Amino acid sequence: MPGSVPPPAAVDDAVSSTLPVSGPAHRLRVTLLMAGSCLPILGAVLIAPVLPRMQDHFASTPGAKALVPLALTVPALSLALLAPFAGVIVDRLGRKRLLIVTTLLYAVFGTAPLWLDSLGGIIASRALVGVAEAAIMTCCTTLIGDYYSGHQRVRYLALQTMCASASATVFFVLGGAVGAAGWKVPFWIYAVSLVLAPLMASALPNPAAREAGDRTVEPHRPFPLRQMAGICALTFFGAMVFYTVPVEMSYLLDDLGVENSGVIGLSTAVASAATVGGAITFARLKRAPGPLLPTVLALCATGFGVMFLAGNAPLLVIGAVINCLGTGMLLPALLTSAMSRLAFEDRGRGTGLWMAAFFGGEFVCPLVLLAGESAVGSLAGAVGVLGLTTGLVAVGLRTAARRQPNRLASLQRP
Repeated sequence: MPGSVPPPAAVDDAVSSTLPVSGPAHRLRVTLLMAGSCLPILGAVLIAPVLPRMQDHFASTPGAKALVPLALTVPALSLALLAPFAGVIVDRLGRKRLLIVTTLLYAVFGTAPLWLDSLGGIIASRALVGVAEAAIMTCCTTLIGDYYSGHQRVRYLALQTMCASASATVFFVLGGAVGAAGWKVPFWIYAVSLVLAPLMASALPNPAAREAGDRTVEPHRPFPLRQMAGICALTFFGAMVFYTVPVEMSYLLDDLGVENSGVIGLSTAVASAATVGGAITFARLKRAPGPLLPTVLALCATGFGVMFLAGNAPLLVIGAVINCLGTGMLLPALLTSAMSRLAFEDRGRGTGLWMAAFFGGEFVCPLVLLAGESAVGSLAGAVGVLGLTTGLVAVGLRTAARRQPNRLASLQRP
């Protein structure tokens, strides 16, 4: 239930990182962590503009209407299922080694569809991309928590979302432009991780076993599963809200008569750019994210409502921009809340659970909307139903906050 989300711990500025936060080494470290965090976004959105062309190519394949969207989102299923296990491995074997190996594997699995002809084989290779993504995203987010603390940690987690959102904008445009040469061509871009892996090996330090000033942890204490349950449940739903525009925008535009992949990619990129604006807004806020969640979800619901009512492409893009402005604030708010609950010894597992919830929501997003389309008769109608549900969740969060003023006060601590 939304009201069960526990308050995040207060951010302590007195806690300082053991690593320098300026200079060339720091900038390279941050750049690599942000670049690594963008790889799962690359997997999630790069081929979105060419989905209609894939649909046409595999039109004779049974079940292609459901299977082609899965080629985009099945990495999220693998990530959702394996992220908790990746988190355990991260805590036990170390972050850096796992990050380097899986970044190399990402290129191998990501480019595999270039040589595959069957839709089933492509989906299988995409599932393996998700295996690599599970480790990459868990490692990068965990390392941000290891290297930084206090408001610096909040800043770089928000920066992670900003970079991921900005990269999504670039990937939409790139995927649409490159996809004009053929629906398989965008898969070449996955080879970029071959450049990142050696840089990560040389520039990322191994984190200390315990951060200076980190919270004292009782030996053999249980993992705070109950504390994480509420935020993970809300994150699962938030992921469906977050990924509706990236996954379904091309189909919504196609329904309105827009068929050019370049135009589809550019239109989706314009909407995605609003996600960057939302993340920047969040990064500049000086208070805890909890009290903002109802407002942010209400903004997302408003965008869905405009998309539902849109009878032309420009109005559809306006609705998507409103929605993405909200999702740009939603994702870092959820992630920051989750990370604030975790000590060093739990950070890999906790991050893995959060990733499982988020990417699980991403995976079910097109399936839920497909079911909604069958129930109400159109994809736009299904988006309208999701918007209504998002609004109800926002009202539920607001009502729970009013009934629990002490919890609300704790959420408002800086």
